[in-house]
Amino acid sequence: MTRAGLRPISRQTRAYFAAVDRVNGPTAIFDPSKDGGFELDAPPAPWIDLGWIENFQRTSTSQIEGLIGGTAGAVSGQVRHALGARVDFEFRDWGKLQMALAGGAEHMNVLAADPSASPVGSGGIPLTAVPLLAGSTALELVLGAGAIAGFEAGDLVACDVDYAQQVGYVGTGIAAAYVKNPADVLRDANYVRRVTFNVGRVAQVMATSLLLRQALPGGAPAAGASVQRVIAFVDREGGSFLQQWSGLFVAEDESGGRVCFFYPILSPCTVKPEWVRESLVTIQKPIGELALRASFAALPTLDGNDGEVVLCYRSYFPATGAAVY
Repeated sequence: MTRAGLRPISRQTRAYFAAVDRVNGPTAIFDPSKDGGFELDAPPAPWIDLGWIENFQRTSTSQIEGLIGGTAGAVSGQVRHALGARVDFEFRDWGKLQMALAGGAEHMNVLAADPSASPVGSGGIPLTAVPLLAGSTALELVLGAGAIAGFEAGDLVACDVDYAQQVGYVGTGIAAAYVKNPADVLRDANYVRRVTFNVGRVAQVMATSLLLRQALPGGAPAAGASVQRVIAFVDREGGSFLQQWSGLFVAEDESGGRVCFFYPILSPCTVKPEWVRESLVTIQKPIGELALRASFAALPTLDGNDGEVVLCYRSYFPATGAAVY
């Protein structure tokens, strides 16, 4: 029996994330019996490819302690408690979701503003939203012949419903923020579009509709949705909302098999005594690349096979013909 193929060799680690249903619990499951061999450039739904990451580090903070018994005070058994795990890494790609995950709180779309609007750190009063028409999908936004003139190929657009004084989680398909009181968001009709993850890049302007380069992450627009141009993305130091996503990390298999790390629920955490938000990776002085540092705590779920409380799963898919051990 040869031992060749027992050493996983990898170039980099790749990150995939999927939205957590904040009301009913995680919906994204990485099932190693079905999903282990997926193409890295074409992950199975609902996973979103966020590119290669660097300095990937997994840490367990779970503790195992002895149970003392008998007159001699000897260890009669062991028990696991204070279950905990964390993940730290750097995003090298910058995008809306990467910024939201690294920032941890509400992530905002800077909507194209009225030139006369007062300045605000997250964007002033925006231009009027354009209502969607029937027939719109996650890849095609139907606006009508007249309204289409306000958009060009290459534009970023946010597509979601008006804020209608509702409380709770807001955002089509993906919880983007939590509103406790309509007065907190100034009863702003544009608030949902300010925070929504249903953002896309216009690939082509048709006679009556916008064709998007990628499907909207939150899925098809809800009834009554409208569209606004997005100028930039902004996150903030502060805010009461905490992001929650499922995470999947894959060590690209050069040889020796593939290793996958699946976290059903990840929530942002801090690195005491401080949390460095960005790092500058030198390419050739004075030129450097800004990397987004991200840090997450794993939250518990129950395994569907035996009901055990679990934080994460590590799967190994052996290379063809490799020994078992």
